[in-house]
Amino acid sequence: MRARSATALLGHVTSSLARSFSAAAGDGPVCLVTGASRGIGRAIALELASQGARVAINYAASDAAAREVAAAVEAAGGRALVLKGDVGRREQAEALVSGVEAHWGGLDVLVNNAGVTRDALMSRMTPEQWDAVINVNLSGVFYCSQAAAKIMMKQKRGRIINMASVVGVVGNAGQANYAAAKGGVIALTKTIAREYASRNITANAVAPGFIASDMTAAIDKKYEEQILKGIPLARYGSPEEVAGLVSFLALNKAALYITGQCYNIDGGLVM
Repeated sequence: MRARSATALLGHVTSSLARSFSAAAGDGPVCLVTGASRGIGRAIALELASQGARVAINYAASDAAAREVAAAVEAAGGRALVLKGDVGRREQAEALVSGVEAHWGGLDVLVNNAGVTRDALMSRMTPEQWDAVINVNLSGVFYCSQAAAKIMMKQKRGRIINMASVVGVVGNAGQANYAAAKGGVIALTKTIAREYASRNITANAVAPGFIASDMTAAIDKKYEEQILKGIPLARYGSPEEVAGLVSFLALNKAALYITGQCYNIDGGLVM
């Protein structure tokens, strides 16, 4: 009796997921990726598009870069929507989420990727540096998730993926603001998972380590050698590898039973 009931429940949840990812003929799941105009956000947008998703590309500064990503999303087989907004400002974050709903009629996946850095030793960190990072990297995740959850609750389905960092797990000198924000993102993710599980909404975090980027390309070779010695796989990760993990949590039916988790993707840097 119990086994049959569990099987029936799993079948109901799986069919519900399938319906959410085929709202109309030829249309994939509706996804919003914040900070998607470059780097990891761009890779995530393209990976979701390769799975047939409709991807809303959020940016705060570079319209040209966001338009380029939109064109790449279309070329990859997805559909694109470009929306400007500073997620660190509540009214703009809410307008961003409501804009996606107005355009596509719902929201299946939210990827909170937007982030900034303002590095300084704690003894020298200004209130402006602290606020800038906390506002975008932590408050922005809260604002967007809160707005998205209202839509997902009506749908009784949804997935939220928050970009954290290994710095939020172990801390890092010179990044008190960033470490606090990313540690907060991990705790916030677990709270979202607990509060919305009954509505079939999952929430998970992804914590990248050293990922190949313009920033890592600028690291002095003598420091790079030391960094790589601390990574068991002895290399930087790629944005595409991070995007693959995010895509799994966002779209794969095997992730239906995963919530409240934080996944390090760091080559073994943090164990």
